[in-house]
Amino acid sequence: MQSMHWEMQMALTNEEVELLRESFREIAIENEQANVRFYEILFEKDPDLQVMFTNDIGRQGAMLMSKLGVIVSEFHNMDLLAPMLGELAIRHVAYGVKEEHYPIVGEALIQLLLETLGDKFTLEAEVVWKKVYLDLSELMIEAAYPDRR
Repeated sequence: MQSMHWEMQMALTNEEVELLRESFREIAIENEQANVRFYEILFEKDPDLQVMFTNDIGRQGAMLMSKLGVIVSEFHNMDLLAPMLGELAIRHVAYGVKEEHYPIVGEALIQLLLETLGDKFTLEAEVVWKKVYLDLSELMIEAAYPDRR
């Protein structure tokens, strides 16, 4: 599994990593609103997911943004990120998260970035976020559902 993550890390150019970090810095400025808006978008996309979230959505969103911040700042350190994300994915299985929820979360994240950043969220930044989300969600899915294939 380690080699896949290293390849993913190496697949981003320095410019792409900077786009990722720059767009996250911009969304972090809108932190409280973004925290709540992410879950509004998620529940619009799949209302059935709402039952999984019994905590305050603002608090839940703050935890999400905190994890995204770690991912963005430590993207170069897959030795740290891979186990952290694997453990996070395994914990989320207990909350009822299924493999098919990952694409919905990714769509909600991209929509949040588009809404929050507007023209600052360029096509190049969108491509980078999608690429990173797909790679990291695959890592999480493999950790959470090791017998799926």
